[in-house]
Amino acid sequence: MKCKDLGFTDWFQEKYKEFQQPGYSIARIVAVNKDNFLIRNPKSEIPAEVTGKILFGAESNLDLPCVGDWVQVKYYNNHTLAIIHQVLPRKSLLKRKTAGKRIEYQPIAANIDTAFIIQSVDNNFNLPRLERYLVMVNESNISPVLLLSKSDLLSNHTINQRIMEVTQSNPHYKILAFSNKTEQGLDEIKNILKTGVTYCLLGSSGVGKTTLLNKLIGKNRFTTSAVRKKDGKGIHVTARRQLILLEQGGLIIDNPGMRELGNFGIESGIKETFNDIVVLSKQCHFKNCTHINEPGCSVLQAVEKGELNKKRYQNYLKIRKEAEYHTMSYYEKRLKDKTLGKFYKKVKKSLRKK
Repeated sequence: MKCKDLGFTDWFQEKYKEFQQPGYSIARIVAVNKDNFLIRNPKSEIPAEVTGKILFGAESNLDLPCVGDWVQVKYYNNHTLAIIHQVLPRKSLLKRKTAGKRIEYQPIAANIDTAFIIQSVDNNFNLPRLERYLVMVNESNISPVLLLSKSDLLSNHTINQRIMEVTQSNPHYKILAFSNKTEQGLDEIKNILKTGVTYCLLGSSGVGKTTLLNKLIGKNRFTTSAVRKKDGKGIHVTARRQLILLEQGGLIIDNPGMRELGNFGIESGIKETFNDIVVLSKQCHFKNCTHINEPGCSVLQAVEKGELNKKRYQNYLKIRKEAEYHTMSYYEKRLKDKTLGKFYKKVKKSLRKK
């Protein structure tokens, strides 16, 4: 095996030239544990720890290594332990707002090429939620592929209707329906996988992400669980993110189901996901039109004429409003933290002079 089989492309090779030095090697983060990391090189998987400089110098969680990162390491104890000295520049970073009231970024995984966004065709099918995933993925410059699971539960006619609902607003994305039970459509998914390319699985709990992963691996390596009968919602089984090397080529990251999909700092993701609304907005009478109540708003006119789906329009406004609020709160917090940091430095300096 070579590093390129783990996703070390020419892009990373070029970036690595800035950090390369004798005695150090490159490896990829395949799992993040509570107190350490698991890295993978062409020969084996090895536990690793970060230097104090990385740990205490990080201004936020985004500065710490995450699954999928390429790192510069030094080996000890006959290659049974590694110390991470540098996180290489990222080609992509999938992130979201931390769950709850805290306004911080939570890194999900780095250096992903393609994201499989999975929704089941039954009660889990939800276009607004799908659009939230698309905003997150598009913001990270990751190519999305939309997968509709549990196709064995509904008729072909109903499944085609589901696909039509998605393609009406997202005509340029690849969409596949499949069934983990009958294995229909699995070969089409496997044909997408290429050696050295990194994929990830995204979706709510219970849509079949882990079962699909087991199918792609070829054995039941990871635990799965049935959805709750009372509400059709999934039960969290995947406890951590990890990067898995597939025998047929390709690397894939499984992710725990995300019940809260808060986003901020996602202007380009919104523009890409809601491109039809962006195009309409260029015809608005006012350049700073908010598309809420202004006269001469092309977006509102399209909604009234039925040319733009009302639910899609409402979801666009909702995501944009949330993103603007969280982004403002985040930068206000960062400014406050920097101001406080400068104050502490000033106090320490004055104490040293005494």
